[in-house]
Amino acid sequence: MNKKIDQRLESQNYEKIAVTPRFCYFKPKIERNSTILEETSFCLSQKKKFIHPKFFYDAAGSNLFEKICSLPEYYLTRTEIEILESIKSELPRYLLGNHALVELGSGSSIKTRNLLEILSTKQKDVEYYPIDISDILRDSSIYLHDRYDNLKIFGIIDQYETGLQFIRLLDHTHKLVAFLGSSFGNFDPEKGIEFLKKIRTCMGGGDLFLLGIDLVKDNKILEDAYNDYQGVTAGFNLNLLSRINRELNAGFDPDKFEHVAIFNKRHKRIEMYLRSKVRHDVPVHTSGLLLSFKKGELIHTEYSYKYTITKIKKMAKKTGFRPLKIWTDKKKYFALAMFSVVK
Repeated sequence: MNKKIDQRLESQNYEKIAVTPRFCYFKPKIERNSTILEETSFCLSQKKKFIHPKFFYDAAGSNLFEKICSLPEYYLTRTEIEILESIKSELPRYLLGNHALVELGSGSSIKTRNLLEILSTKQKDVEYYPIDISDILRDSSIYLHDRYDNLKIFGIIDQYETGLQFIRLLDHTHKLVAFLGSSFGNFDPEKGIEFLKKIRTCMGGGDLFLLGIDLVKDNKILEDAYNDYQGVTAGFNLNLLSRINRELNAGFDPDKFEHVAIFNKRHKRIEMYLRSKVRHDVPVHTSGLLLSFKKGELIHTEYSYKYTITKIKKMAKKTGFRPLKIWTDKKKYFALAMFSVVK
């Protein structure tokens, strides 16, 4: 494990949990409900109400998202796994020397296994640095720890931006930074550029960045992926209200809201909302707020931007990266882009 990161995290109000000699993780000592209180109080007081998508991922939300990933309409996860499987023999060509794996938003780590197996063909031992906002990091890391004897895990349960500042200290080996799934699409284009620049500052010569990006495609395919027949995505969206009720002693009635997800062709993004079915008021006792909703009023909960291959290449060059290879599936639904650092 990296002593610099270990010491810095412990000195900055993080609690270290040592699970085994090969697995430890850090989480902030500050209570998370103070963060959700400040942010949701501001966001829900605006004329156009919104809730940040990072609050989707409490325990219930994380479990619902894992169910979403296996839905027939939700092509993203299985398509990305197909791409990873198809490049198993090609990807090692880009890995010169040993690499530590840094993963943003590791989730259940289903796709992580592919990367760990590829790294294990190139090196005897592998260091893994997962960064995830959800406590699911612990369970998924235990699974990986038990499956791979050559793996050392050093996890950070926090937001990406906070975790990345500590990854800068990881200078004893090359890094393969992976941001899989479609979470990059949650950033609007300008903030996405800013985020890629932050990742770039954590990387040096010989480091690689593997980015998963959902591609622009037929409207119906996109909208079906976020409006599944079983209503799991609707439950995932509505769970935000249940979380606010539990953590902020609020009075949201989820039955008075409905899930909405549409594709905005002009902006090339899925837009997800909670729409009030009736006019009503909602108390938030912890903050002392009384929120008023009109019938049909929307709470914006997520954008998911879709990209073209041309846009991906331009974005890489703007942020100090060089596109080495962009893989897609046969239908061109999804892309995995490998970037190196421009010196």
